[in-house]
Amino acid sequence: MINLFLDIFVKMTWLENLLNNIFLYFLLDLENKWVNSLHFFFYELVKISLLITVIIFLISYIQSFFPPTKTKEILTKYTGIKGNILASLLGVVSPFCSCSSIPLFIGMNKAGAPVGASFSFLISSPLVDMASLLFLVTIFGYKLALAYVFVGVLLAVIGGVVIERLNLRDDLFLTRRQEAEALRKKNMKLREKNNDLLEIKKEPCPCAADETIYNDHIKYSIEQTLSVIKKIWKYILISVAIGSLIYNFAPQEIIQSFIGENNYFSVLIATLIGVPIYTDEMSAMIIGRAFFEKGVQIGTVLAFMMSAAALSLPSIMMLKSVMSVRLLSIFVGIVTFGIIIIGYLFNSLYFLF
Repeated sequence: MINLFLDIFVKMTWLENLLNNIFLYFLLDLENKWVNSLHFFFYELVKISLLITVIIFLISYIQSFFPPTKTKEILTKYTGIKGNILASLLGVVSPFCSCSSIPLFIGMNKAGAPVGASFSFLISSPLVDMASLLFLVTIFGYKLALAYVFVGVLLAVIGGVVIERLNLRDDLFLTRRQEAEALRKKNMKLREKNNDLLEIKKEPCPCAADETIYNDHIKYSIEQTLSVIKKIWKYILISVAIGSLIYNFAPQEIIQSFIGENNYFSVLIATLIGVPIYTDEMSAMIIGRAFFEKGVQIGTVLAFMMSAAALSLPSIMMLKSVMSVRLLSIFVGIVTFGIIIIGYLFNSLYFLF
């Protein structure tokens, strides 16, 4: 029953058969690399578009019960390992909105959440969100997808615990400056009000959504789905095109020599390749699948995907603005080391899946 569901609704074998018949009807030879690339492009684009629309809607509906303000409120109540575990799990249902996990991370610290818990959220949010879980099922199957989520959450918990034990709250120096600046502005506005110079109108913070917008969960889910698709469609289009070219034209010998199983440093190289890529995690998965189809080991593919999601240069630059170089280096080091370990672990245990 599970395999039937996956074939129809996830892998969409009917779509592949439909495209095969269309190509054959127009006498297009699927053995030709350019034709096969076109087939790959249309199949992946239609499949991914349908899946992403459904997935984001469903996940947004779930997320509508966990607005950022509630997330921060929950995390301020728990400390220790419980806080790290809870923060990591909340990262799985982190919001799809214009606000990224980094502004939420800042808000959690300003609200008094434990540093370790906020870092656990920061690690798990881009790595193991529910949309990525469901999308991974379409590529590698549900067993491996669940294993990926488990190790991702485990990495987030361990990373948060380590950072908490190092007692590095003072290294979030710009957060304190932002608090001081916010207080200064608040006092200035109060003085202006007392002097009848300005009528203060309280505006909601764009990164802390008002609870009232979540009352209509269906409406919220539709709005979020349209917003996310509008934001990522270019990346999806480009990544599908790149994936189709890799799948059909990239020499397998060259790929194998760099990130194949015979190269002991393949996981490390794949991790470094993922860092400069500026894309969403689902786009990284599309390219990762193309590598997988070329014979690259699953752990190496996962390392590439995880580094692209959690360690992209734009994210690192954003984090640099809110923490010291020392804390940023520790964070990047922990995540990088964890990704490499996970990559080699999956390469060694892939036979279990």
